[in-house]
Amino acid sequence: MTKQVETPPKIDIDELKSGGFIKQTQKDLFTVRLRMPGGRITPEKMVKVAEVAKKYGRMGYCHMSFRQSIEIIGVHIDDFDKVRDELSEAGVRIASCGPRVRVPTACGGCEYNPNGLMDTQKKALEVDERSFGTPCHHKFKVSFSGCPIDCARTTEMDLGFQGAVDPKWDEPLCTGCTLCAKACLEGAIVSDKEGKPVFDPEKCIYCGDCIRACPTDSWKAKRRGWIVRVGGKHGRHPMLAREVFEFLPDEKVHDFIDKTLKWYKRNGRRRERIGVTIERIGLDKFKKEVVKPFLNA
Repeated sequence: MTKQVETPPKIDIDELKSGGFIKQTQKDLFTVRLRMPGGRITPEKMVKVAEVAKKYGRMGYCHMSFRQSIEIIGVHIDDFDKVRDELSEAGVRIASCGPRVRVPTACGGCEYNPNGLMDTQKKALEVDERSFGTPCHHKFKVSFSGCPIDCARTTEMDLGFQGAVDPKWDEPLCTGCTLCAKACLEGAIVSDKEGKPVFDPEKCIYCGDCIRACPTDSWKAKRRGWIVRVGGKHGRHPMLAREVFEFLPDEKVHDFIDKTLKWYKRNGRRRERIGVTIERIGLDKFKKEVVKPFLNA
């Protein structure tokens, strides 16, 4: 009787990709994408990544992705478990691809950048722990920018949060030095004959330059929060995100993300980005069902 040889199970490339192992053109070689919310990594973790890449990467280099992740190039399929286990020794986790919430991206925020208005890094870590990997109809990207310069490109994300500050002038403290008018690049502040500021709120982009420039604290923060944008994407058919909220409180970010994802799950279609869903059924519907409850809170 002839002994039957068992056929090894077929490798599901899509399943591997969803786990952060991306097929390359080279036979049996994969790119391993690492999970780095906000693009931040400690020197100790960098050393471990370098060790693993040198040991198992077969291309001689790593790649910095456009979404702030390190990618180890040229890992053989037989080494997946070793790569995962050795990275985990230093707390380095593998990211994911496919139709799910991706690792959040963020700028440096207010920790060391003088332009930063909100703590983007803290928020990226929180969102990564809470929402990363949530199944969706398509990929779902979230980013955090600390100011209107928008380094994290919130206009190109499925859901983007940009830090903002609403300035308020306290007249008794003003000496008429005109520094605020000189600092305002948008022309939202001009000086009158006495040097006092004349403020046009329609031109203000909530950058806080006037507050930083004022030597007497005459300009103060009336409120801080997030400008929220939804529905952006790049790719073959780029779309700009639509601004749907001004000054969302920091503590409401997670609730807004949760409500958006639930809305997307109900209204979206397979392989359809949320921006296309909104375009198909209307921005008014999204605003009514997602945004309005936050306006009334």
